[in-house]
Amino acid sequence: MGYSVGQVAGFAGVTVRTLHHYDEIGLLVPSERNHAGYRRYSDADLDRLQQILFYRELGFPLDEVAALLDDPEADPRAHLRRQHELLTARIEKLRKMAAAVEHAMEARTMGINLTPEEKFEVFGDKDPEEHAEEAERRWGGTAEYAESQRRAARYTKDDWQRIQAEVASWGERYDALMEAGEPATGERAMDMAEEHRQHIGKWFYDCSYELHGCLGAMYVSDERFKAYYDSMRPGLAEHLRDAITANAARHSKEA
Repeated sequence: MGYSVGQVAGFAGVTVRTLHHYDEIGLLVPSERNHAGYRRYSDADLDRLQQILFYRELGFPLDEVAALLDDPEADPRAHLRRQHELLTARIEKLRKMAAAVEHAMEARTMGINLTPEEKFEVFGDKDPEEHAEEAERRWGGTAEYAESQRRAARYTKDDWQRIQAEVASWGERYDALMEAGEPATGERAMDMAEEHRQHIGKWFYDCSYELHGCLGAMYVSDERFKAYYDSMRPGLAEHLRDAITANAARHSKEA
């Protein structure tokens, strides 16, 4: 005897009113009616309803759905191929949307949660997120990266201004140290290297001497970091690298 309209509504997750409407417009006419005149749906009707709901999910208007399903040239395999193509396109669109959302999430988790005006006030024409993608690629799976993100996410404009002020003060004093001809292996240079390490530990993550040495090497090998430190004084990047190495060696002897 087939399925009642209530049963089909339950199977398909649609309302009885929807099924009545599909019947009225000829989109899904039940194959049978019982002796009392009530609609009865066959397995073939359920197959057609599945097709209807699929195309509706993809945004097709009802008249286009009817035209697709009633096309005398189409066969079930053609519908399956079309559905596969549409689903593939939808998946790709959703993948791109997901990637866009992930990118937005990454930007938010970089911790620079300032308005454009505040960013300019604190960083000037420098983009604080310029190296965010590379930083995540290099260190994204490390505990240090996670800790840095956690801390930075709660910093305010005043916090970033204090960080910038400390960096500026350190840079001026390191410039003076080099101007005075202090060697990278001297006590003053090693003390400045230690202050540099402590600054990282204070604001971002616990920076071990070993990790600090890796950073020092990167300040020379990576042109962007080298340009940043050399903008304080030409040659500062290499001087700092050597001071970091000397400071680590000094700490190792003291230990």
